[in-house]
Amino acid sequence: MRFDVIIIGAGAAGMMCAARASQRGRRVLLIDHADKIGERIRISGGGRCNFTNRDVGPEHYLSQNPHFTRSALKQFSARDFLALVERHRIPYHEREHGQLFCDDSAQDIIVMLQRECAQGDVQWATGCMVERIERRETDGMHFEVATTEGTFRCHSLVIASGGLAAPKIGASPFGYKVAEQFGLPVVAPKPALVPLALAPETLARLQPLSGASFEAQTRCPGMKPRFREDVLLTHRGLSGPAILQVSSYWQLQEYGAEKKQPIALDLLPDLNVPAWLESHRHGNVLLANLLADHLPRRFAQAWCMLLNLDKPLAQFSKRDMQTAIESLQSWSLMPSGTLGYAKAEVTLGGVDSRALSSKTMEATPVPGLYFIGEVVDVTGWLGGYNFQWAWSSGWVAGQAV
Repeated sequence: MRFDVIIIGAGAAGMMCAARASQRGRRVLLIDHADKIGERIRISGGGRCNFTNRDVGPEHYLSQNPHFTRSALKQFSARDFLALVERHRIPYHEREHGQLFCDDSAQDIIVMLQRECAQGDVQWATGCMVERIERRETDGMHFEVATTEGTFRCHSLVIASGGLAAPKIGASPFGYKVAEQFGLPVVAPKPALVPLALAPETLARLQPLSGASFEAQTRCPGMKPRFREDVLLTHRGLSGPAILQVSSYWQLQEYGAEKKQPIALDLLPDLNVPAWLESHRHGNVLLANLLADHLPRRFAQAWCMLLNLDKPLAQFSKRDMQTAIESLQSWSLMPSGTLGYAKAEVTLGGVDSRALSSKTMEATPVPGLYFIGEVVDVTGWLGGYNFQWAWSSGWVAGQAV
C-alpha cells in the first residue's frame, strides 16, 4: 500500500504531525506498536496533562544545537496550541510557573488529537511492529516499511518513536537505530528530569534529613539556569521539582570536557545571608531556631547538627560563620548518578539536531526522512515544555511532508 506520509509513533508529536499533514491533503498512515495510543499523554501531569506553558522560548531547552528550537517554536507556538485546546472547548487551568493543565483529564488532549486526525482521514495501524525500513527510489516512493501488518511505501517517512524514558509503557531505542541506519549521528541518550542518587556514605550522613521537603534554589556550578522549587530528600537521594530541573544540566556536563560538579542548593534565596546572620551574631539564639522561620523545623535542626552548627550564634567562630554562610547559600551535594529511565520524565540527547533542518525537521543528508519529538536531541524544562516541543516539531514536519 502506498501513502504520501508514514509516521512511526502515535504519541504527542506523531499525532500532531499526522493531523497537520492529513489536513493539508496528504494521505497519511500512522503506525504504533502499542494497542493503546497516547499513554505518555494519559499518565502525564498526574492524569491531567501539563500540555504547555504560558512562557515558552529556546532558553527553556537543552540541545547540542542551542538555537535549533527557535524556528519550530515560532512557527507553532504555545499560543497556537492553546487556541487548538480552546477550539475543542477543553477546560484548563494555570498553575505556578505558567504551567497549563486540563481541568478534567489528559484524555481530553488525546481525544482532541484523534479528532484532528479524523478530520484529515488519517489511517491507523496500532499494535503494529516495524520489522524493516529500506530506502527505495521507484515510482516516486522513497521508503519501504515492512511491518507485522504488511509492507507499505511512502514518499515521506517521519520517526516520532520517542526516547528511552518510561520503559514500562514501551519506550525503546527504535528511533536512534533508524537514525544510525541512515548515517545520522546520535547524541548519547541519558535520563533527564530525573531524581538523583547519592553515594551510600553520603546517604548515611544525610539519614537524619530523609523525608524532609523544603523550597530551595538549585543550580549546577558554571551553568546559568537556577530553579526555585521544592526539594525532597529521600532514602535514595534527591528528588522534587527543583532537583528534576537541575538533573538535566548535571547530566549535560558529561557531553563537555568538564568533570562533573556537585549541584548547589541555596536554602535561603530571599535573604542576604551574611547580613542576616551578622544581625543575630551576638545573641544566644540557635541557628536552627532562626532557620525554622524559613525552613521546616526538623530539617533546620538536623541540618545544623550535620554541619556542627548546633549552638548559639554568639559562640560561632569566624570559621563557623563562614561555613554557615557558604552552606546556606550554596550547599553542595555530589550525586553518584540518577535513578534511571524508569524514573525519568524524558530523555536527554537523541538524534543530533545539527543533522536536521530546524524549519522542517527533515534529515539534511536523507531527503524525505524526518525526526520529531523526544527522539531528537531537544530536552525541555519541567513544566509543559516537552509537550510544546512535541506539538511544534510535529506541526512543522506535518507542514513540510
